Amino acid sequence: MPGNSFGRRFVVTTFGESHGGALGVVIDGCPSGFDFPLATILAQLDRRRPGQSRLTTQRKEPDAPEVLSGIDPETGRTLGTPIAMIVRNKDARSEHYDDIARAYRPSHADYSYEARFGLRAVAGGGRSSARETVARVAAGALAEQLLAHLHGVEIVAWVESIDTHEALAVDRDAITRAQVDANDVRCPDPEMAEAMVGAIEAARKEGDSLGGVIRCAIRGVPAGWGAPVFAKLTAELAAAMMSLPATRAFEIGEGFGATTMRGSTHNDPFYMQGDRVRTRSNHSGGIQGGISNGERIDLRVAFKPTATIFKPQETVTPEGQSVSFQPRKGRHDPCVLPRAVPMVEAMAALVLVDHMLEAASARLEDLKR
Repeated sequence: MPGNSFGRRFVVTTFGESHGGALGVVIDGCPSGFDFPLATILAQLDRRRPGQSRLTTQRKEPDAPEVLSGIDPETGRTLGTPIAMIVRNKDARSEHYDDIARAYRPSHADYSYEARFGLRAVAGGGRSSARETVARVAAGALAEQLLAHLHGVEIVAWVESIDTHEALAVDRDAITRAQVDANDVRCPDPEMAEAMVGAIEAARKEGDSLGGVIRCAIRGVPAGWGAPVFAKLTAELAAAMMSLPATRAFEIGEGFGATTMRGSTHNDPFYMQGDRVRTRSNHSGGIQGGISNGERIDLRVAFKPTATIFKPQETVTPEGQSVSFQPRKGRHDPCVLPRAVPMVEAMAALVLVDHMLEAASARLEDLKR
């Protein structure tokens, strides 16, 4: 069915529901002869999985992937054929969703999915659940390792703000994942991270939720990735990020801030650094005309407050009756931001690896040149 696949050269198709037997991904287009980075995939899945800290849903899922195809069992290298991975659901509790069958949850996909398909997966929200992103993160980790191996690309995302708490003093040229993961909220500013943790815990106690912004810095992308008009790197990064659950806005470079600047301020002057064309500033965020210019790619993604809250809300039943709705039980993130960091990194990697392959042959030997 349309809508479950992403990419042109590195094609990712995800499948499965939040409370089904498993979620999975099929990756078609990975070059042959590449050492399959299982350890990296496991590390990224561990950063995304539920139950990793007191700030996240307490659903306990190990999220250990089973690799079904596409890897040579003797060498551990990719075969160039479709790679299939699944992650089995171990801790689904569908009985927590009995109330949902009787009413549409405000700001969830319950009503819209039913309007589109004529029915919906009640338990866990089915395909609309953030649980689906386990498949994207697995594929994204593979894509990221290809980018790092072939071009030295680094992708680092972090929580920049939650509610009114914002971290500003972060060196985007030097920030590492180790610094990001130094605390549960994944904000590299220790003082602000502490304030964010307090805000999340307060919202949880009140049965409420919070939103915020994730910033992502991508270093090492060469000039020339992207395409004109409809396949602009900017546009495809925006589409990728906005496909993530709970996203509400995307910015590249100065983003909305550019609307208050003049061209004389926003323009990035060129200069020569040896034989390389550089820019004095980076208001464009590393992309001009929809094509990378070799500078750091800077983007931001805004996430809304988690739709599941434990306060009474007005809604209607499938029969059209007005009711008050309040979940009696369930396990949900009061703020999606900490677990969304590897999701943003994964979607960035999937877009970039697609454009890398567009710019070269799909043979690993040619890509190294």
